[in-house]
Amino acid sequence: QVQLVDSGGGLVQAGGSLRLSCAASGRTFSTYAMGWFRQAPGKERDFVAAISRGGGSTNYADSVRGRVTISRDGVKNTVYLQMDSLEPKDTAVYYCAAASKWTGYNRVLVTPLEYDYWGQGTQVTVSS
Repeated sequence: QVQLVDSGGGLVQAGGSLRLSCAASGRTFSTYAMGWFRQAPGKERDFVAAISRGGGSTNYADSVRGRVTISRDGVKNTVYLQMDSLEPKDTAVYYCAAASKWTGYNRVLVTPLEYDYWGQGTQVTVSS
């Protein structure tokens, strides 16, 4: 089992940057595929970015591709989401997620149902 703590959200002007962090407990961090999702008020939880267990594969939603980078640090047991050129439409609560089911070292998971652990969420607000 793993516990996830999201942080790094805040209020930023359009064009600005934020780096979200997701700290994972436990010694088996490297066995989890990781992802970031976001949910705006009244909308479904949408995929943002994902990284494979080995860290060698990543995937991004079309809406953020080129502006967002996901990475993981096996020493710090942390996943990061670097977000640049933020836009008001990026405003949402961002959630980190971990998937424990073995799917190989290189596969990235893009749907919420594939994840079984979630962080508490961190609010990102982008003003125009």
